[in-house]
Amino acid sequence: MVRRHCIALGFLAAAVGPFPALAAQPLPRTQTILVVGDSLSAEYGLKRGTGWVALMEQRLMTEKISAKVVNASISGDTTSGGRSRLGVLLKQHQPTLVILELGGNDALRGLPLDMTQDNLQAMTRAAQDSGAKVLLVGMQVPPNYGTDYATRFSNSFSNVAKANKAALVPFMLKGIADGPEAPGFFQGDRIHPNEAAHPLILNNLWPTVKKLIA
Repeated sequence: MVRRHCIALGFLAAAVGPFPALAAQPLPRTQTILVVGDSLSAEYGLKRGTGWVALMEQRLMTEKISAKVVNASISGDTTSGGRSRLGVLLKQHQPTLVILELGGNDALRGLPLDMTQDNLQAMTRAAQDSGAKVLLVGMQVPPNYGTDYATRFSNSFSNVAKANKAALVPFMLKGIADGPEAPGFFQGDRIHPNEAAHPLILNNLWPTVKKLIA
């Protein structure tokens, strides 16, 4: 009887062929968000963990989004500085999203606008060539810089975003620096946002960030 069962199973196996192996399901890749910015992203003058980058990391956890954040921001950095160190950062962290928050110090130092735009362009292309998406975080300068300069500076971000089909938040301090309550959102130097402003900064960026990592 056992022999007959074995023979029957042998015929069945020959008829249907080998059982297909179950395909291994790839594990979801943990995304890496690389922030390359200046003092506005480096928690200048703030208690650690209260800046918008740290708040973004907390929100990712709250919304159960699998992503880690690398904050490579340096106070006082310019687009030239960011450009010089971006290649190493891309190789080291292999990000899926790069947030570029640079340019404000270029304006404060009166650096040529063509150079600022060229640096933003180079960083955007380098990040995209590495396989990452890019979010450009725009900045605006005070009216005392003159209308022409202010317009050209603001356009530097939109020009690069448009040329490379990158995402753009036109003004990271929208509703903070341009509203009636602006004085209450800045530290004593009137340049750097205080702790109360950083949740609002994150609110300005979050919808775009979430869309890019969805």
